Amino acid sequence: MTLPQVVAVVPGSPAALAGLTIGDEIASINGVVPRDIIEYRLLTDEPDPELDLRRGGMDLTVTAVKDAGVALGVEVSSAVFDRVRTCDNHCEFCFIYQLPPNLRKSLYVKDDDYRLSFLYGNFTTLTRFTEADLERVVTEGLGPLYVSIHATDPELRSRMLRNRRGATSLRWLRALLDHGVEVHGQIVVCPGMNDGAALDDTFAGIMDRFPELATAAAVPLGVSRWSKEAGLRPHTKDEALKVCGAIDRWQSAFLTGVGRRTVFAADEYYLLADRPFPEVEEYEGFTQHENGVGMARAFLAELAGETTPADSDGIAAERAPASGFFASVDGAPADGYRAPRTLIPVSASGAVPPCGTPGPNPVRADSGPAVIITGEYGARVLNAGLAAIGRDDVAVEPVRNSFFGGNIAVSGLLAGEDIAKALLSIGNGQRVLLPDVCLSNGRFLDGASVEDLPRRVEVIPADGGSLRAALALQAVAA
Repeated sequence: MTLPQVVAVVPGSPAALAGLTIGDEIASINGVVPRDIIEYRLLTDEPDPELDLRRGGMDLTVTAVKDAGVALGVEVSSAVFDRVRTCDNHCEFCFIYQLPPNLRKSLYVKDDDYRLSFLYGNFTTLTRFTEADLERVVTEGLGPLYVSIHATDPELRSRMLRNRRGATSLRWLRALLDHGVEVHGQIVVCPGMNDGAALDDTFAGIMDRFPELATAAAVPLGVSRWSKEAGLRPHTKDEALKVCGAIDRWQSAFLTGVGRRTVFAADEYYLLADRPFPEVEEYEGFTQHENGVGMARAFLAELAGETTPADSDGIAAERAPASGFFASVDGAPADGYRAPRTLIPVSASGAVPPCGTPGPNPVRADSGPAVIITGEYGARVLNAGLAAIGRDDVAVEPVRNSFFGGNIAVSGLLAGEDIAKALLSIGNGQRVLLPDVCLSNGRFLDGASVEDLPRRVEVIPADGGSLRAALALQAVAA
């Protein structure tokens, strides 16, 4: 077990006034050694918590004077202080098995930890879930959780997970729902394995056995050029059309049976099938937005300046994940699904602070016509959106993902080396916009940073409202 290490202290916070400094290790809080950021948060929510610290080989104790519920005011080094519960499945479609070599070590960690499901929206198969875990989830109200279902047929699920416990672990899903825990499901649809009649059987199984499930998303198999599984292949257009058709049928069935659509298809299916995206209201709140479900429709609506009855200021609030008392995660590092994205200020020299550094809106490095760098799927959405708002003065530069290869075409998996190649074809003086989903802590997946690119770019949040605002600045300047 590692101790949480302080990596940032908010000036003027109770932690700062108590004397906490960067580098301090928190050995215990009120005599309790926290296992994870969840327990840390509960302990530090108490009034006047007493912290046992280790600083440069010395032990000391401080008391942070504050009221109950007031944030302590520190950020620590990780979200889990004991050992992350790793995955013991061996799914042939697991994307971690399809990563190139020599990336940062954290990318190769296969977790199956319900705590990371709660904190960051990671999907868990529940094959390592226990009675003690269920008790903690229910007692502490750790929801929503996100569960990889893949199939409701026990034999098929066990075969897909390559784990015999896959046949029985969905009993924990039933138990979670019985205790009122909000759960969202995912089905990675693999051609020839769990599509077609098997997918219909899975939807029927959800309606029959898990009708309280909040949502279930069908997402297509991603196959990179690094995959070693001969049986894996991308969907054909006809297969994508069939998945969209199945979603249409089962949404109607769920609307009749449980009063909501429940099942949804990832945006990639509509792109593969050349079908229009469903309307905003058909996504019922965009609860799986970060899983690529409704992301395109939300983006197009925001870019067009549309609002919905649920949110008079736009759809951003509607699609935000429910996160209980972790709506603002005091203490946890700002990584993952629930992390708020922040703009990256670009100086006149092109210097870029690490992702997440607070600051003003990015300085425009160039003032010529705008070019948006994005993935191949993103380019199709952007071209349609820009045409709809009459911005024929903005160019879109689709970047082919040579780093991963295969059918990987989403913007969030673009590597710095592919973006760098694309930038070489853009004229000097043009204003280059890059969505922030390409970056994590200021780094691309291949470890490159924005500073490593051959020219300056302006990093903006990857939502339609932010792009609309950035292009409005362009129009004013013009």
